[in-house]
Amino acid sequence: MPPPPSRRTVLVAAVSALALSAPAPPAHATTADAYDTLRLTWRDLLLGTGFSPTTEPYAAKLAALGATARDLRATMAPTGGSLWPDLPYADPDPDTDAESYTYSGNLGTSYHRLRTMAEAYAQPGTGLTGDTALRTGILTGLDHLHGQAYNASRARYGNWYNWQIGIPQALLDIDVLLYDHLGATRVADHCAAVDHFVPDSAVASYTGTSTGANRVDLCRVLALRGVIGRSPAKLALARDALSPVFPYVTSGDGLHADGSFIQHRHVPYAGSYGAVMLGGLSLLFALLKGSPWEVTDSGRQIVLDSVEKAYAPFVLNGLAMDGVSGRAVSRGVQKADTRGIRQDDHLRGHGIIACVALLARSASAAEKARWDGMVKGWIARDHYSPVLSSPALGVAALARLKAVADGASPALAEPVGHRLFPGMDRAVHRRPGWAAALSMASKRITYYENGNGENLRAWHSGSGMLYWWGGDFANGQYSDSFWPTVDPYRLPGTTASSKALADGEGGAWGAARPDVRWVGGATDGTYAAVGQYLRGLSSTLLAKKSWFFLDDAVVCLGAGIHGRDGTGVESVVDNRNLGASGVHAFTVDGAPQPVTPGWSATLAGARWAHLAGHAGYVFPGGATVKALRQARTGAWSDINRGAASDPVTRRYLTLWFDHGTDPTWATYAYVLMPGASAARTSARAADTGWLTVLANTADQQGVRVPSLGLTGVNFWFGGTVGAVTVSVPASVMIRESGGTATVCVSGPLRDGAAIELTWSRPVSSVLAADPSVQVTATGSALKLRVTPGTLGAVHKAVVRLP
Repeated sequence: MPPPPSRRTVLVAAVSALALSAPAPPAHATTADAYDTLRLTWRDLLLGTGFSPTTEPYAAKLAALGATARDLRATMAPTGGSLWPDLPYADPDPDTDAESYTYSGNLGTSYHRLRTMAEAYAQPGTGLTGDTALRTGILTGLDHLHGQAYNASRARYGNWYNWQIGIPQALLDIDVLLYDHLGATRVADHCAAVDHFVPDSAVASYTGTSTGANRVDLCRVLALRGVIGRSPAKLALARDALSPVFPYVTSGDGLHADGSFIQHRHVPYAGSYGAVMLGGLSLLFALLKGSPWEVTDSGRQIVLDSVEKAYAPFVLNGLAMDGVSGRAVSRGVQKADTRGIRQDDHLRGHGIIACVALLARSASAAEKARWDGMVKGWIARDHYSPVLSSPALGVAALARLKAVADGASPALAEPVGHRLFPGMDRAVHRRPGWAAALSMASKRITYYENGNGENLRAWHSGSGMLYWWGGDFANGQYSDSFWPTVDPYRLPGTTASSKALADGEGGAWGAARPDVRWVGGATDGTYAAVGQYLRGLSSTLLAKKSWFFLDDAVVCLGAGIHGRDGTGVESVVDNRNLGASGVHAFTVDGAPQPVTPGWSATLAGARWAHLAGHAGYVFPGGATVKALRQARTGAWSDINRGAASDPVTRRYLTLWFDHGTDPTWATYAYVLMPGASAARTSARAADTGWLTVLANTADQQGVRVPSLGLTGVNFWFGGTVGAVTVSVPASVMIRESGGTATVCVSGPLRDGAAIELTWSRPVSSVLAADPSVQVTATGSALKLRVTPGTLGAVHKAVVRLP
């Protein structure tokens, strides 16, 4: 087991300082002046160029930066063990892990406060630009912290991240901004301290805390140490140590060929650690471009490809989807954040967008044109939290984004289609006007990640949580204090036992993983069949869950729902955040229901329901479901010990199937229709020919939608459903259109076992087939032998129908 992963805030690590605009460095810097050139390039990366400090949004941000720095200078009081009274860093008991983490974190925050002051000193328009008293305060603070805590003779305590990444990054940024006032002694002392805590051995092997985003952060430290200390060896090491980050991996940390990004070995993390990695690489590529240490490893193309393959799929109308942001979803407003800036999916998205804009400077002309179009589209569509006034972005990032927004590239619309990410048990479905994302768990991927006191109650977020958003509505659904106020036992889409769980249940850093393999699906890139064999976290719950992602709907099936915990089991159709005072009419079979908070009902024989401004829900053949309107109050500190504790209240409409106490092989079926009107929902419920449920058992689950020519079946065991027979567990989706059919197959068990498939449908010829698909018969029936491999990939054949 590697040491615990780092506790990082997105505002510090992934947004505020990692996505800044860069000037083009001189094309032919000589070795003699290369260090000064790099230092000035980094200074421009930190401060930005090409903006007017007297115009918005820059003027307000610069004034706020100055006000913060003024307050920090006024409250700074150097004394033994602290630089600010509220941030003691002297560890009184090195044997107490919790206290060690707190004190090392306070030391890191102290350096970041000095960095804020240094930025206010260097930026124009702050009211403190070039202020000698401020400069004296910063230098006093640097000398104090160096003398007492961060020097070459001290041993580290608490969180490794503070000593190897957080502190040295802040320190070296300060050194760049105040370089002309440091003097040779300070420069030498600071370099010695960094060398002590971040020796070359920190990147000697690609393992433990030196992988993925952490490795990129360490390389940033080494590179800036090389710049400040004028060391060609450090710069070469930083460049070369990036190379292990580039190749695709087949398990664990890093980028996977299917677009998955994993950190901490088992956690989908494109929206947080992945953003840190992307931002760090965009900075380093920009810094070293044109220098003797330019990154030329051909593997860098994998990073460039990841923009559209691994990051853009999870950015929607400016937000970054929570299902790939790990414990970052629990952060809200951090106690140590003196600016009071919230953290949410939109602000994480803004950071990724700014990273893409900066990385475009290192991309080909064609890539840059596409990325500028994506960025421009995201900026135009984020009405919930406008990108160009984002509190998460600094002046330099905003200047870069404003240039893209004003540029000639046309804004690109959100794409449509389906993407499966078997490397991290995730799926994203996009249609005109709405999008959905699915989070699952397996032996490979955790239910949820907690650690450092963060994300303590997201126990069931990997139990089939189905997120969805509208094109121009409901884009604040998970942004508006969702995580501290939602009932954690009733996350939308999940099946869960109501057995009480402890904070951090199952262990930290992604340790909680179910002993199941069948998680995955099949897609043709437009529609999909996806399934999850669910075992409950710390419970006896079992369930088979399937989702069929279609044109205007998601068909959701559950079967084999079984538990013996002595508690109830529920499958949640939806749990919509209606805001602080939202009402939103709710009708069932056309009958309006009460809007009073606290209203609840058992809706027997319901055929359809509609929540105004959100969605329609259809229950094929009728069903008994429960509904509840509830005003829920919570605080971010309930789920994150480092977050602010002011309580917030949000209203919810929850709709669920109650399977009762200790259910035996219970089932459910419903159709989610995002954005549908009541009339369209009613019409869909009345159209009994639109959907045929072919099977909904613990052995197989399948549907047929004739109007789409679609058949989808998840075979938990081999067998026959409708016209499809398979020999072993598999996911199958067949789509007929215009005299052809596309047959898509995957082996979610990932054991490599060959899949023998028979489709009892006349087929005249095979038009195309993947190398892994062998056609053994056509004519009265199609027979295929699929060799699926072990990565959960989808294998296809296209056939002509008579």
